[in-house]
Amino acid sequence: MDNEKFENIEEKEEKKGFFAKLKYELTKPIEFGGKKNKETEEEAVEETVESVEETVEEAVGKAETAAEETVEETVEEPEESIEEPTEETAEEPEEEQLEEVSEEPEKKQGFFEKIKAGLSKTRSNIMSGVENVLKAFTTIDEELYEELEETLIMADIGVDTSVSIVEELRKRVKEQKIKEPEKVKDVIIEVITDILQADKTEFKLTSPSVVIMIGVNGVGKTTTIGKLANNFKKEGKTVMLAAADTFRAAAIDQLEIWGERNDVQVIRHQENSDPGAVVYDAIQSAKAKNIDVLLCDTAGRLHNKKNLMEELKKIFRIIDREYPDAQREVLLVLDATTGQNALQQAKLFKEAADITGIVLTKLDGTAKGGIVIAIKNELKVPVRYVGVGEGIDDLQLFDENDFARALFED
Repeated sequence: MDNEKFENIEEKEEKKGFFAKLKYELTKPIEFGGKKNKETEEEAVEETVESVEETVEEAVGKAETAAEETVEETVEEPEESIEEPTEETAEEPEEEQLEEVSEEPEKKQGFFEKIKAGLSKTRSNIMSGVENVLKAFTTIDEELYEELEETLIMADIGVDTSVSIVEELRKRVKEQKIKEPEKVKDVIIEVITDILQADKTEFKLTSPSVVIMIGVNGVGKTTTIGKLANNFKKEGKTVMLAAADTFRAAAIDQLEIWGERNDVQVIRHQENSDPGAVVYDAIQSAKAKNIDVLLCDTAGRLHNKKNLMEELKKIFRIIDREYPDAQREVLLVLDATTGQNALQQAKLFKEAADITGIVLTKLDGTAKGGIVIAIKNELKVPVRYVGVGEGIDDLQLFDENDFARALFED
């Protein structure tokens, strides 16, 4: 406040100087038509100066009073506004904001939302090609069907599946007496949806169960085991891991890391040891501890190596002999980004093993998600899980209905 008073004094001194200059200027002799009338001039000047001084002083006084009131109001009001929210509103909005943030991830974790986002490139790859073909034709003829077949093949749906889709398309277009090319799109969606939803079965593990994970190196097999362990534990099941991939460098260590993350035991031997011996010991331990699910990692077996396939069959024989009461599942892990390559792997593995289900990893963000349609149509093997992200909770049970919706909904 001392500073404010000092500033006010300076302002008044400046104003006095201003009045002195003004008075001096006004008291100068004024000529009227070339004649000087000093008495009249002096009287007029004195009256003018007095009136000006009075007017200015009144204006300055009012301005100072108004300024002081404004300063007092602005100083007092913020103090009240700062104190009020600290008790009533400062804490509540933070709690509400935290609740909203914590709710959002739960909504986004649904299969449909994630798979729809992940299938955006696949959806564009399939349907944009189909729409471009249909726009180029004014009538439905054989050339239209050939163009559609080629488009579906290029969308990684596969030759055999694309041919069967177009054959079924011809049949339904004829039955429904469709004449306009633009209406063919809806029929294609119906045909593909029927393929995806055919032979739908529920995947449910009983206790005890042994799940053997197979697949070539690089598809995400060991990571998938870790995510499956997380899923089964959330269902209330006890889980054990068997590190039977003894040939790949660091595969055992990688599985042990996943075991620590999920707080589950990992049965392991030394590198390059017998995979069958690891599975045998894991079975004995699982039986002794009444484990619900035993997850067995296996080597990334090359489908053109006969000895590796024989090693896989040996593991199956050990499980059948040592754990006949356990439900046995053989899940083939495929990388969705490899497209038709994944389908060829599945065909060759099916010849060597009784595959009961498929896990399709890296489905999010790839344009080759049409491989799911080919797998369902050609292999007649159900897709059990799909990977729709890199998080530990992003391996989800496959739902045919939601997948079909996500594939075609805008």
